[in-house]
This record gives sequence, C-alpha cells and structure tokens, in this order.
Amino acid sequence: MSEVYAFIEAEKTTHNVALLCRLLKVARSSFYAWLAGEKARSARKATDDALAHEITVLHLASRGAYGVPRIHAGLRRLGHRVNRKRIERVMRERGISGVTRRRRKGLTRPAKRAVPAPDLIARDFTAPAPGMKLVGDITYIPTDEGWLYLATWLDLATREIVGYSMADHHRAGLVVDALKMAAGRGRLQPGCIAHSDRGSEYTSDELRCEISRLGLRQSMGRTGSCFDNAAAESFFALLKEEIGTRRWPYRPSARADIFAFVETFYNRRRLRRHPRWAISPHGRPGSGTSKSTPSQRKHRVSKITGKLQ
Repeated sequence: MSEVYAFIEAEKTTHNVALLCRLLKVARSSFYAWLAGEKARSARKATDDALAHEITVLHLASRGAYGVPRIHAGLRRLGHRVNRKRIERVMRERGISGVTRRRRKGLTRPAKRAVPAPDLIARDFTAPAPGMKLVGDITYIPTDEGWLYLATWLDLATREIVGYSMADHHRAGLVVDALKMAAGRGRLQPGCIAHSDRGSEYTSDELRCEISRLGLRQSMGRTGSCFDNAAAESFFALLKEEIGTRRWPYRPSARADIFAFVETFYNRRRLRRHPRWAISPHGRPGSGTSKSTPSQRKHRVSKITGKLQ
C-alpha cells in the first residue's frame, strides 16, 4: 500500500488527489494519514541505519559468528537499550546472520577393562569460583596432511580454555599435556574436579597419575551420553563454526589459527553465557549475560521472603 501512496504523492502536482485516490481505490483520508507519518518514518529509517552500523561492527568483530542473542548482549554492554525483535528485523533486512553449528562426530572410545571414576559434576556446569571445576574433551581438525587432534580443559566458572594441546595423535599424553598447561597457569584450587567422558585417554594410568600428582579429583560421565560433558562438547562445536576455516592445508597453519582463536578471541573478547564470571566490555570478569541457575534463584527468593517475615 505504501507504493500506492508514494505514487499519489509523486503525481499530485499533475493530477487531483481525489481523482487519483478514486482511480486507485484508496481512501483520501488514508493517503493524508500516510503523508503525515512520513517524517516519523524517515526518522525511524535513520535510527535503523545507525543501529545497522553498530550491529555490523559487532558482527565483524566476532568474525561473522554472532547471531541475534549475542549482538543484543553486545549492544546492551555498549549502553544501547534496543528491543531484541528490532535487532532481529534489522539483521534480517540487511542479510546479517550468525553461524550455525554442524553436527559433531564423537571420538569417545571407552577402555574395556578400565574402572571409570564417579560423576562428580552431575550435569551441573557451574562453579562458585575459577579453578574448582574443569571439563575436558578431544576433537579432530581436518588438514590435508591428516587429522590434527585438539585436547582442551575448560574452566566452568569463567568458560575460559585454561589448558589445551595439539598433536597428530590422540593418545593419553595429549590430554596430560593439556592438563599440565592448565596447572602451570597456577589457577587450579586444591581438590579441583577434572571431568571428562570415559574415553580410553581419560581412563589411562598416565592421566590418573597426573591428576593424583596435582591433587585433583577425577570425574567421568556415562558412556555414550554427550549431555554429561555438554560444556566441553559445546566449545568444540563453537570453535569449528566460528574459526572460519573448514579445512587447512598444513597442521602448523591449523595450530596457529586455533591458538589465535583461543588466546586472542575466545578467552579475551568473546561474550560467553555463565552466571557470574563473564567477560566485561573491558575483557575482565564481571556480570554475565545468562540467566541465573535454579539454585541461585531459590536462594534469592528465600532471602527475600526471610526479610519480609
């Protein structure tokens, strides 16, 4: 209908408005109402263009990875109070979209004779402070020279990758080296939980000895249940989508890109969802972007009701 009104506006200098409205079968009052709102529409378009610029800056800074939720969170951290549906509309109209994750093929191969450790996490992927809960896993990166295997340890408080290792194999030494890196940074608390799946690398004597030497507690999820180690699985899905490359020609180039992604982007600048230890606009721990956990909400409610009584 706006096209009809725009046509009447363009032709009204040569033809009578009443005649044009009658020929085009529109009410003359509707045309004048549209005409009166032209100034507001122009102002709206200008603000949409300014918002689109801010969105484009955040989208490019995230290497094209951010979708509506994190663009919305990023704008709020910059002090812009914008409705999420408006952001979605502006991004859709300008063809801006985040990446979607591919389905991941698992590497877990349980050892037949190994005795697994108990599950100390129980799908509670939160931690009261850094260095108290780690989750680990292994994934493979495709290169023309063959697979490059990546082992990581992720801190559940900060969602930061505190230890990682890469090699052309996925023997136990790979996860041990990653754990040594995490411990070498000096952030692990005594009795810290090291959680993983039941793959042969994690049930090995080599890893058990290293965990015992560091004074940590080993934890394992169930065989064949990706949800028991969902936080570690989620990082690998994110890495493979947001790093921007599907296949590398050489293993060293893949190593360099993964190092840059982890150390310069993910650990320092990427917005991450967790209750307390989020990355602030200045790259430091601060308030998170996610909703509080059920236990935290229950605790707050009990405090409020206690004060009322």
